[in-house]
This record gives sequence, C-alpha cells and structure tokens, in this order.
Amino acid sequence: MSARNRSCSSSILQACSSSSFTRQPSRVLIVDASPPWWSETCTILCQALENFFFLASSLAGPARLPLLSVFAISVQLECLLPFVQVKGNLTRLLSCIEELRSLPQEGCVRQRGALLKQAVLDSLQQFKQYMCHTAHGDFNSNCVEVTVLTCQPGQAVLRQMEQGLKNSDLITLRRLLVVHITLQQSLSDRSPACSLETPSSEDDQEESLMLGTEMDLQLVEGTVVALENSLKMWLHDQGGDREHLHLLLPPSLTLQGSTQHPANNRPSPVCLKCDMQERLLSPALLPSTPDLGVKTESMQDFQPPNKSLANQNPSPQSLRVVKVLHAGGVCQSVLYGLPLIIRPTSCWQLDWDEMETNQQTFHALCHILKNRDWFLLVRSESGSGSGSAVFSYYILQSSGSLSLLLKPVLTRELTLPCCLPVSLEDPPLPALASVEGRQTQSRVRATVAPLPSIPLNKMPRRLVTLSHSRPCAPALFFQDNYEEEDPLMIQ
Repeated sequence: MSARNRSCSSSILQACSSSSFTRQPSRVLIVDASPPWWSETCTILCQALENFFFLASSLAGPARLPLLSVFAISVQLECLLPFVQVKGNLTRLLSCIEELRSLPQEGCVRQRGALLKQAVLDSLQQFKQYMCHTAHGDFNSNCVEVTVLTCQPGQAVLRQMEQGLKNSDLITLRRLLVVHITLQQSLSDRSPACSLETPSSEDDQEESLMLGTEMDLQLVEGTVVALENSLKMWLHDQGGDREHLHLLLPPSLTLQGSTQHPANNRPSPVCLKCDMQERLLSPALLPSTPDLGVKTESMQDFQPPNKSLANQNPSPQSLRVVKVLHAGGVCQSVLYGLPLIIRPTSCWQLDWDEMETNQQTFHALCHILKNRDWFLLVRSESGSGSGSAVFSYYILQSSGSLSLLLKPVLTRELTLPCCLPVSLEDPPLPALASVEGRQTQSRVRATVAPLPSIPLNKMPRRLVTLSHSRPCAPALFFQDNYEEEDPLMIQ
C-alpha cells in the first residue's frame, strides 16, 4: 500500500472514531412482567438478556452502553438494578436476570399505567442523583433512553405513557420506546425481526410533540433472536451531531447539481453527506476469543499458537466443511478481514503419488464449486480438547484458477442488527439526472493496461480433464431456478 493510500485510509478511520460513542445515552429497561403473559415471555426474554449481557459487558473499546438500570412491573414496581456501568459488571447483570426469573407468574396487577409512569419518573430521578454524586469520565452524555418491554397492545401502552407523562419534567429523557412483544399475532406483513411504528393519529402526534421527547412503538417477535437483536441496537453509535462521510461524485458525471469552482472556473464535485454504521463486531474486542479469527492480516494470524516443543513444527490447522452455500445467498456484510489464497500443497515431504492425487482432488473441488456457483462454509477444528463452544467460521470461494479464496465470516453473536428502509419510489428526476449525467465525454476509461495475450501454442496444459464428469444433483436447501445476473458493463 502506498503512503498516499495509507494516509487516506487512516484519515477515514480517524473521521469515524473521533466522534464515535461519545454521545451514548444511558439506558433504562422497564420489563412488564405482569401475569398472565409473563409465563410465556419469561424464558425467552431472560435468555435474550443473558446473551446480550455476556456480549455488552465484555466489549473492549469505548463504552457503547455506559449505564443501565432495570425496573420490573409485576404485582408491584421493583427496581432490580440501579444504574451501574455495564462494562466489566457481568456478575451484577446476571444477578438481575435471576431476580427477573423469580418474579411471580400468577396474580393480578392493577393500575399498570400508573406503575409504568412511576418507573419512568423514578429512573429519571435516579439518573440525576447518579450524575451528581458519581464521577463519569468514560462518557459525557447527560440523557436517558427508556425502553419498555411489554406484551400489552403497544398503541394503548404508548397512549397511556403520553397521557401520564404530559406534565412531568422530562428534560433528561431523550427517547421513550415501547417494545410490543408479539406472541400470537402474525408478522407476515412485517419484518421478521422487528417493525417500527409511530402513533398514527394527529392527536397522538401532537401530544408527542408537546412532551418534547421522541416516542416510538416497535413490534418484536417473541423469540430469543428477535429480542436479542432489539437489544443490540443499543451497541450502535448513537451520535448524530455531524455526518461521518462525504462522498464526492466526479463533476464530469453530472450536469445539474454541480457548481462552478471560483478559482479555475471548473465544476465542483457533487458532495453526498453520509453516515456510517457498523454491521459486525470485531472478534478482537472480546477478551476470550478463539485462536482463529481475531486477526487476519497475515498467514501467521491464521496459524494456531505453537504449544509443542521448540524444535517441532506446528501441526497444520484443520477446517471442517459444515455446509454448502449458494453464492447468491451470502451477504457480503458478514465477511471481514483480509482474504487468503488456498492452493494444493507442494510440500516436499509428500510422495509423488499422494501429491498428484491431492492436486487432482483439489482441482475437482474447484471445478464443482465454480460450475455450480457454490461456496463452502468451514469451521476451525480446535485440537485443544477444552470443550469450548466458540468456533471461527470461514467462507471458501472458487476462482478461475486452481485456487480457493478463504474469507473470515462472523456468526450471529457478533452481528449487529441493521434495519434499513427500502424505497418503493423512484428518485426525483432532477437528482437522477444529476447523478446519471448526459455528457458523451464523461465515460469511464480504463486506467490499467490489459494483460498481454498468450499464443495458443504456449498455453499451459491442464493437469486434469473433467469433461466427462457426472453432474450431481443440487443440494436440498438451494433453489434450482437460480439465475445469474449479467455483470455490470462499464463503458
């Protein structure tokens, strides 16, 4: 990498990290554990909280979740966890989950709306006292976001909260989110993980504006994965004081929207102001990561630590194929790190017959993967025998040559939720015209010289011919009618 490229990449990282996680709000979680719904949601909610607390409390780097307080509404209002710092406080967090599990699943709760209001006001008062009497050098946000988890109809709960908190002091409350956990209602018309809604009537919107705080309603499926993803939204950067990135379009690609530069009278590039969002959590942020997958900068990072004698070479690493994936079904956002090239070995310690058989088998694997547009999902095989359930996963991708590409892939535990809106309308014509451009001289030209052609009489021979190989039936979990899209042609 050139010095110019290094300076550009470092400047982008500095732009992302200079203001990242400096405005993270403190969180208040109010769990509506009222019977009879608590008997159906207790197990899944506690499991989702346990998974989330294991992750959030052990993440290195800036505090993504600085403070957390947990209230529960059962037969009465209980504060299960006063405001505590989340990082490094797993024991305290797990004890809060045990108290949630011990709440009664039978009984009668009266005046639930009054208890919800009291929980919000108590949490805000508790936060003010904490900020006044505790040194908080790791974070500088002075606001709170309250999340209410309930199985009650979300619109009714949100309306109760708006009416009850209308005349209260909510200066430190930045957002109030009511999460409606759906158990029987079908979400076929919604996102499988979550769906965000706001009050539909004009009266509700006016009341929300009068409160001076943001109020939202979110529908979440009653599953561990959906609830865990809803909690993981807290780990995103909550800042918004300034955009993260400026994307500059070449002025030659635009007619409208570009202005004249005052110095040289040339059109200035069109600037698109963007925000960036994390999709994955780096394994390097976890303290007890496996030997593989933390770093991928070189081959040494892939090799396991040498636990044998000093005069012995480390044993080869083993990757076990666990699944075949269709290339069109792999999302690039779950891949990370630098790839490595896998090719058949040329180790001199193998005899000639074994090496030739190994190369032919490798060639056959590359041929099948490329012709069927398949990827291989592989998992690291740990030889320590410690019984740990943490593995590293990789994707093996075929190429036109006798080689495979190894790319690290993250599992669900380190994947952050990403709820992006889908536009069903075409962009406005002026904006579309400014991006497309109509100048004939603005075509993109190649800047890399083409490779020299090889005469036919000097073409290398293929080691193995597979022209008579038998086609295999596609796997059961793939669609047979997959159609490959045409590549993008650049003029």
